[in-house]
Amino acid sequence: MTTYTLHYLFINLKFFIMKQNEKNKNQNAQNRISSKSATSGRGSNGQKGQESLLEKFFTDQLKDIYYAEQKLLKAIPKMAQACTTEELEDAFNDHLKQTERHVKRLEKVFQIIGKKPEAEKCEAIEGIVKEAETIINETKQESMTRDAALIIAAQKVEHYEIATYGGLVQLALTMELHRAADILDKTLMEEEDTDRLLTEIAENYINIHAEEEGDRTWQKEEQGQDESETSNTMASYSM
Repeated sequence: MTTYTLHYLFINLKFFIMKQNEKNKNQNAQNRISSKSATSGRGSNGQKGQESLLEKFFTDQLKDIYYAEQKLLKAIPKMAQACTTEELEDAFNDHLKQTERHVKRLEKVFQIIGKKPEAEKCEAIEGIVKEAETIINETKQESMTRDAALIIAAQKVEHYEIATYGGLVQLALTMELHRAADILDKTLMEEEDTDRLLTEIAENYINIHAEEEGDRTWQKEEQGQDESETSNTMASYSM
């Protein structure tokens, strides 16, 4: 083999090695870009990065209202059974069916944000439900006053849920979770409708009849004062 031939082979080998090195560099760069894209928003261990403070609060509130709705699935039948009027009982039973849908909607929202549905004890709903149980125990069975009291207890539940769902809708919109916001808003509107219905039942029927269940204490005091004044007036005439 001549010196020229060896020199030629050496140049070609050097050129091949340079091209291979350049190819490897390009491939490594492409791999880094793909890896960065695949792990965007994730930590070095491949898990999702730390959630923002607002996301954490949003998730905590979802867990809170998820617990509340499940608690109500057990409480509403007891309230319906304690009702005096069929109208109020029907309203409770209808809302029980709505509550079942509310639970399923919340599970969809959890799915949208990539989290497992989880309930976290809600002290607020625990207190409200306990108050409703106390009302049942302390009011007279089959009285209209019991129904009036049950409506107030139920509306405390509704107002809590309205505040929670209203806040969740706005947070979802802020975080551009538009599908979640739509789902939560459907429940919000149903809670508001239930609250209005309870008000109508109370004002149009129940409160009026509850008011007739015995005299008010201040009415007796006023009657006693009137009788005393009348007696004094007659005494002054007889003098």
